Amino acid sequence: MTAPPALLAESLPSLATELAALLREASRESLAEQIPHLRVYDRCRCADEFCATLYTAPRPNGPWGPRHENVALDPATGMLILDVVDGAVTCIEVLYRDDVRAEVLARFP
Repeated sequence: MTAPPALLAESLPSLATELAALLREASRESLAEQIPHLRVYDRCRCADEFCATLYTAPRPNGPWGPRHENVALDPATGMLILDVVDGAVTCIEVLYRDDVRAEVLARFP
């Protein structure tokens, strides 16, 4: 039996806390409430040194589909963009955040 994917809040607690706070600041409470329950299915496997993107749902074989929206947040450093499908967070694009990238690579080799 395979263990369920790791919880974001347990694997990367600082990122989870930051996301929840930024979502509340952006008046996206329903998305903020999802953060403690998000699981990390995988990380982005691109070779870009600025990328620390995490998939919180199984990665699709193509685009996310017509009910997809991007939610850009306003962090103090770097970029944080959520991919949301049918109101559910499916991906956390973390860009230009060396601190988070180091943690992501260590926890999700």
